Amino acid sequence: MAPRILLARHGQTRWSLSGKHTGRTDIPLLEEGRRGAKLLGERLCHGSWAGLPDVEVRTSPLSRAKETCELAGFGDRARDWDALLEWDYGAYEGMTPAEIRAARPGWLIWRDGVPEGESVASIAARADEVVAWARSADRDVLVFAHGHILRTLGARWLGYDVSFGARIRLDPTSLSVLGWAYGEPAIERWNDTGHLA
Repeated sequence: MAPRILLARHGQTRWSLSGKHTGRTDIPLLEEGRRGAKLLGERLCHGSWAGLPDVEVRTSPLSRAKETCELAGFGDRARDWDALLEWDYGAYEGMTPAEIRAARPGWLIWRDGVPEGESVASIAARADEVVAWARSADRDVLVFAHGHILRTLGARWLGYDVSFGARIRLDPTSLSVLGWAYGEPAIERWNDTGHLA
């Protein structure tokens, strides 16, 4: 079987709840985010997932992703990886899209990037590194990270430009699976939050 990559977005934080761009600021999980992480872990321990005994696990080193990983029950198997850090939003850190567009009408991060932060080319290169690692594995892999880097991973897995990430939303504590169909990269599951219901 060709390897798949399972994507887990971190649980809810105060900034994700308000829509603020949370790049490298290390915001802790809310209680709702901790509960969601535990529910995600319960889901992955049962049914067809059966605890993913052979999965290789990597996590962003930021606490909201690491704590989600730990609460989901994968902390003892996880390795930190800077390639999974969230987009560095530079001057736009802590701002909402509406606040940014008030000063810069028509702005779209996927096209325009951010001043004093990480370029679109840089986040694409990091995502490509993760995709190459996942495809070279001899087993499924599981990553715990953040909304924009995971959306970029989705785009790059499929062979699309980073801008495709604008079309594939991700909610906190969601589960997504990137795999294969007819020998081509495919989305098997996206933004699945069924475990939170």
